[in-house]
Amino acid sequence: MDSLIASPVTLGLLVLNVIASLIAFQNPRFMQQNVLWIRPMRNNGEWYRALSSGFLHVNSPHLLLNMYGLWLFGPICEHVLGGVGFAIVYFASLLGGSLWAYLHNQNAPEYRAAGASGALSGMVLAFCLFEPFAILLAFFVIPMWGIVFGILYVGLSYAFSMRADRVIGHEAHLGGAVAGVIATLLVRPETFSEFVAQAAQRFG
Repeated sequence: MDSLIASPVTLGLLVLNVIASLIAFQNPRFMQQNVLWIRPMRNNGEWYRALSSGFLHVNSPHLLLNMYGLWLFGPICEHVLGGVGFAIVYFASLLGGSLWAYLHNQNAPEYRAAGASGALSGMVLAFCLFEPFAILLAFFVIPMWGIVFGILYVGLSYAFSMRADRVIGHEAHLGGAVAGVIATLLVRPETFSEFVAQAAQRFG
């Protein structure tokens, strides 16, 4: 809790996600008006859905999992990037994930998606740049370096996004991860040199 209090942007995003999702749980019309839905985006220009869908979740486990990730990685990224920098990376990742999902599914007009996973993907990849040799648990059980986790995450997201029978929006994960890395390097250019220095120290 102390880390959240010291990270006002993370706390604000967490509160917004919870409030918006709880409203959507009780109001299906609100949910349908704000999810990423290809048909009204393409036909009616409802591009706001690229943003609003990132604050909605389809059920409580979906919300809890993403908010756990935000609570875990948000304060660290906000500490390194600063409040404004972190907000830029978060929203760039969210919109990057939505755009990738739209382009990937533009010929499927009834495709719909919601969740903060794109934003969370960018945030996790930013953490992997800051702490490439921190130990993360893939699938919650397999320990590996952050940089290995990041590469594996991007690779699997791409592979799973190509499956026709997918039920998870892996394309948003992929888009969010790519956008998160780019935004992090733009907001804080020294991240790259620090990453190289850590790798040189580890293997030099």
